[in-house]
Amino acid sequence: MEQILDNIKHPADVQKLSISHLQSLAAELRRMIIDTCAKNGGHLAPSLGTVDLTLALYSVFNPERDKFVWDVGHQAYAHKILTGRRENFATLRTLNGITGFPKRS
Repeated sequence: MEQILDNIKHPADVQKLSISHLQSLAAELRRMIIDTCAKNGGHLAPSLGTVDLTLALYSVFNPERDKFVWDVGHQAYAHKILTGRRENFATLRTLNGITGFPKRS
């Protein structure tokens, strides 16, 4: 079964989703975060707690124009997945993998 996340190529794609699709996407993001943190470690609670917040922000704002400031990097896992780092997210907290903290670049 195709996941909604498979069709998110850009954060703006979130704005096109219905409420039911956003709920499904939130579940997919949580599953990806849980699976990755179970394998590699990570800060699970803060990142799970901001999945819905991230989707709400993307539903209203344009992340290319509007700046988001995450209190701690561990809240930004969903943001990383939705902004082009999905394919590398499994490398979180591994040697030469993506960092758990946000980088402006």
